[in-house]
Amino acid sequence: MKNLLIATGLLTCLALPFTAFAQTSTPQFDKEARDIAKQFLEQLKPELQKSMKSDGPAKTVAFCHTKAPEIAKQLAQKTGWDINRVSLKPRGENATPDQWESTVLKRFNTQLANGASPKTLEFSAIVEVNNQTEYRYMKAIPTGNVCLTCHGSKIATPIQETLQQLYPNDTATGYSKGELRGAFSFSKTL
Repeated sequence: MKNLLIATGLLTCLALPFTAFAQTSTPQFDKEARDIAKQFLEQLKPELQKSMKSDGPAKTVAFCHTKAPEIAKQLAQKTGWDINRVSLKPRGENATPDQWESTVLKRFNTQLANGASPKTLEFSAIVEVNNQTEYRYMKAIPTGNVCLTCHGSKIATPIQETLQQLYPNDTATGYSKGELRGAFSFSKTL
């Protein structure tokens, strides 16, 4: 049974064209990555909710523009991981996925279309990148009701103006509730 699981994992990983996989993942790193994603959300979400309530959505876009990268940087320094959020429809330049991330995001979209819960979508692997071994982890970020304020199809003019100012090449709009908006993407050099 164990050999079947390993073989299945390796075949699954080989379907990703970005790089050669040494092995699929490790439970220790999976747990660490999940914990970091949880910490990121636990820090960002209440701050965004507070800003939305006190400052309104347009100012919250500006707040998120500075606060989310700040939280990611602090967590990266604390944990030793590279921490990012990526999307097939990126808002900022740092949100553009590499080939491996794009492949995983497309896989998540396929799983979502086949009925998977977006809350359960995650993928991890140990890969070779530029002659370095890395652990990589991605966890889906679904679109909720509040997300539609800045990522939906009907965005108020003041929010659109702020988005244009802060993210002139923004493509992260037009989402519907439940769609995959992107994913956390974490990596650690081994």
